[in-house]
Amino acid sequence: MRKVRVALSQINPTVGDLKGNAEKILHFVEEAKKVKADIVTFPELSVCGYPPEDLLLKKRFVKDNLKTLEFIAGNISGIIAVIGFVDEDKEGNIYNSAAIIKDRKIKSVYNKIELPNYGVFDEKRYFKQGNKIPVFVVGKIAFGVSICEDIWKKNGVAKIQKDRGAKIIINISSSPYHTGKAKLREKLLMERTEETKAYICYNNLVGGQDELVFDGASLILSPEGKEIARGKQFEEDLVIADLKVNSESEFKSKEYDYIIELGNLEDIELPVLKIKKPKRLTPLEEIYKALTLGTRDYVRKNGFEKVVIGLSGGIDSSLTAVIACDALGKENVVGISMPSRYSSEGTRKDAKILAQNLGIKFIEIPIDKIFNSYLESLREEFQGLSPDITEENIQARIRGNILMALSNKFGYLVLTTGNKSEVSCGYCTLYGDMAGGFNVLKDVFKTLVYKLANFRNRKEKNNLIPESIIKRPPTAELRPDQKDQDALPPYSILDEILKKYVEEGKSYTEIAAENKFDPQLIKKVIKMVDRNEYKRRQAPPGVKITPKAFGKDWRFPITNKYQV
Repeated sequence: MRKVRVALSQINPTVGDLKGNAEKILHFVEEAKKVKADIVTFPELSVCGYPPEDLLLKKRFVKDNLKTLEFIAGNISGIIAVIGFVDEDKEGNIYNSAAIIKDRKIKSVYNKIELPNYGVFDEKRYFKQGNKIPVFVVGKIAFGVSICEDIWKKNGVAKIQKDRGAKIIINISSSPYHTGKAKLREKLLMERTEETKAYICYNNLVGGQDELVFDGASLILSPEGKEIARGKQFEEDLVIADLKVNSESEFKSKEYDYIIELGNLEDIELPVLKIKKPKRLTPLEEIYKALTLGTRDYVRKNGFEKVVIGLSGGIDSSLTAVIACDALGKENVVGISMPSRYSSEGTRKDAKILAQNLGIKFIEIPIDKIFNSYLESLREEFQGLSPDITEENIQARIRGNILMALSNKFGYLVLTTGNKSEVSCGYCTLYGDMAGGFNVLKDVFKTLVYKLANFRNRKEKNNLIPESIIKRPPTAELRPDQKDQDALPPYSILDEILKKYVEEGKSYTEIAAENKFDPQLIKKVIKMVDRNEYKRRQAPPGVKITPKAFGKDWRFPITNKYQV
């Protein structure tokens, strides 16, 4: 019985930063060597970052990724490394691959077999499917390597590797987060241990990439399905465990063409390993950390230092500002209050109190003079017509212009503040409150906004977000005594209908059959969602936290006469 020490490097690479990713990989290799690990693993496509999307169509990008892998391999000795990269064959086909490196050489390559092509995944657009399932033998101990989706399939790659003698199955992955995803992964991985009776070492990516956020939570399971070690959520980590493997069986590559021998393990006495399992996050903690990490990485990886937010004194802009401070530091957040004739004293005061609580720079720029100049300029054209949504949208667009002017002048990134309920129904203004570079709450329903605000206040043990903001009925304050419920159903009802239609894909008939809502209300909500696709196409990206977020998960035509 020989102990094999495995280290899963749960890293946060950046798409396209080949040099930076290489440095990070080599740093974690050295960290794994310090704890005497025999094998160190890295996530799917960690050399180039995930997902590289149409960068994969650039031949130079693929070549540079291969050169980077060669450089990495040339600097690895004294340990076996499994690293995700893009491989290319002689015909120019590319593969989502894992390199097995030992003694400064790429000893073998495994090509991903199960290529996902649903939701946010487009792997069949780029990659050719692998067709070989090798087993690697080191010191008479056999292990298999697979990539992400390969591990999910019953009677698939893992089962074949087990049948070929593998006692350890390493899966390198880049599995994006959404609520409930961690439990789903654990369930599927436990099914694989039941099927294979092998150790499962699941190494997941961490970090934000455009709309996607990866939560890490790497996992090592025993053949009995028990958790041995687990990675932190939403943080880089090195997950280490000792696996006790019966190495009596001998493998001879001359007899089996799927056996690849890697030599021997170093004959050393492994020091005692102390495993600390991180605390599991609650569902609200998970979501909050996802939003924070997604925001931090979007801002930082795109070269911005500071963000600017329009503070209305409402719940959405308040939560956005708090998340931005947690992600970037209060010194990098600027809050702008832009009151109009319709802004109440309460919201103006709350915006200022919030800024003081957060310790951020706060600027007040009234918009009435600008609004009046618009009305005067349009007076002849609008003569004889009653004020309507036009005048409301002018105010929103004035505010958007001010924020974008500050962005241009000082290099700030504008964070927009619309939530998923509003984005779903088009209760937002193009080139107004939608103007900006990133929308933190884009995938967060209004009812969840309130839960997250209360969660953050409890964590602070203080009303970081003033209680008056949380209790005030939501309003855009674009006309006298305006309330969101003038145009929308109560959010408790609206969000439930939206979840069924947008996230669960249910039709009007299916929702109506539940007899929970007025049928006319259901039709109204569905119509609002369908007719506002053109707005969503022009909205900034935002953190995905649900199984179906607007963007890659939702690809409906703008011109569309089909009615559900």
